[in-house]
Amino acid sequence: QVQLVESGGGLVQAGGSLRLSCAASGSIFNFEQMGWYRQAPGKQRELVALITRGGRSVYADSVKGRFTISRDNAKNTVFLQMNSLKPEDTAVYYCAASRVGTILSPSNNNFWGQGTQVTVSS
Repeated sequence: QVQLVESGGGLVQAGGSLRLSCAASGSIFNFEQMGWYRQAPGKQRELVALITRGGRSVYADSVKGRFTISRDNAKNTVFLQMNSLKPEDTAVYYCAASRVGTILSPSNNNFWGQGTQVTVSS
């Protein structure tokens, strides 16, 4: 029904920046929330940031002030601008989207991208 295609991951030195993009396509073209999760080896998947249809955003404390999430509802695309990257930001970053009337949650039936690797070297 929905495919989320991510791009923008890569290798960057500490202090650098990356911009992740995620474009949704398929039969569902309205999403309540879109956001980014990340999972590092041996760690739980954690919410990095989310943004609602109305533009309200929420950030994990660890990235607040460094990352900025935005979305283009007309294009069903969500972005994550990552600045001042740290080695601890290294993880696979997953784009996620929730159905209208639902929230992003690991327990909900969200739509997920395949993930894109972000590696920050020291």
